[in-house]
Amino acid sequence: MKMMQKTALSLMLAVSFGMSHAATDADVESTFSPYKGGFPTTPGLSAGMTINKGNVDQFKNILALGTYRVIKEGWAEIKVGPTTNFNMPASYIEATRKNLNSSKLGPNNGDITGFVAGRPFPEEPDLKDPRAGEKLAWNYKYGLNWGDNAAIDPMMLTLRNMNTAQVERVLKLEFHFLNFKHRVKDAPVPEVPGNASNLFRAIYMKVLEPIDLKNTQLLIQRYDDDQKLDDAYLYLGFQRRVRRLATGQVTDSFLGTDLMIEDFEGYNGRVSDMKWTYKGTKNVLLPMWNHNELPLSDEFKHPDYKFVAFGGQGNCFFQASWQLRKVYVLEATPVNPNHPISRRTFYMDAQLQALNGAIEIYDRKGELWKVWSVGKSHPDHHLPMNKGSGVGIDDAFQMVDIQSKHCSTGQFKGKVGYQQNPPSLFQVQNMRGSD
Repeated sequence: MKMMQKTALSLMLAVSFGMSHAATDADVESTFSPYKGGFPTTPGLSAGMTINKGNVDQFKNILALGTYRVIKEGWAEIKVGPTTNFNMPASYIEATRKNLNSSKLGPNNGDITGFVAGRPFPEEPDLKDPRAGEKLAWNYKYGLNWGDNAAIDPMMLTLRNMNTAQVERVLKLEFHFLNFKHRVKDAPVPEVPGNASNLFRAIYMKVLEPIDLKNTQLLIQRYDDDQKLDDAYLYLGFQRRVRRLATGQVTDSFLGTDLMIEDFEGYNGRVSDMKWTYKGTKNVLLPMWNHNELPLSDEFKHPDYKFVAFGGQGNCFFQASWQLRKVYVLEATPVNPNHPISRRTFYMDAQLQALNGAIEIYDRKGELWKVWSVGKSHPDHHLPMNKGSGVGIDDAFQMVDIQSKHCSTGQFKGKVGYQQNPPSLFQVQNMRGSD
């Protein structure tokens, strides 16, 4: 009898903590090489073709709901490109293999123990696992989102009226990213020394133009302990002082754009801020391309670099190719009942396990509010310094508010492994001294 009770308790704990079969080397091979057996196909789809209002219904099953809506309304067309491998760095794959099965979920959403480096949960998600979505969220948090360190310099962020194509404002920014812990490739590995606060990652942003916003700065410090609130600071040049952002301000409009701070990189929050639900696996078209093979724009003059072009309704949509990819459909519902959205739906690329290829954002009434996409370039077809990095390069974004018919677009010059990211850049003292 005692043995039966012990077995029942073990089963209950397994369900509670989202335990499943132990991951194997075969799981590692599969998670990083999902196309080893061939690329996905669907009837009627071929590289080079265009999906538009006239034929979109034929391909509805391979489109994110938001992408389908945009094309069905006639706001944009998308060109289909060949599916390609975005091979990740050998060091990240080896770290996953070396630390296989060391990561364990704790009793609460946002609890994890044993994580060292690599992909925490490389096994295929299971609909029967109640915490499969949370595991995918951890894979994103500890994924190679810009690698160990990177910079976007510059980012051109444009606010547009979708009905008239009027450009309301253009901001020129620079962004910097640094992983303090769980580093796998760029020295110092595995951790930046002197990390007394136990930070996992930090983001630093500075406005370069226009003049009225120049030197506005944002600093986000994310702790390795996911239960600990991020520290976020804003420096306003005209006030010449740093102020700490309240938790709710990360869901306000950022600098008048259609983005929240929480939207950065697809999702810029803690795992514990959301309830994550895995909804299944399917093949979906995602904006992934080779930058150097696109029809690039002369809109912004920059030495030795051209940005992704925009077109479609209001010039709100990037003019670039989309690939048929294996994705995990993931739903995130805010834990805070006062959050301005009711949920996000992510179409997570199974190979990179990034969250930003195609996203739908729903308002508090449950109606589709924004369609959010970040396009990725293969690093071997971008800047020479990115070649061989194994890190998908965030190349351009479109955040489209379909209710107000407004959009914010972004065009990047992204540099992976960028050396000008000293840890001192990600400290509050730097913001005060950067005038």
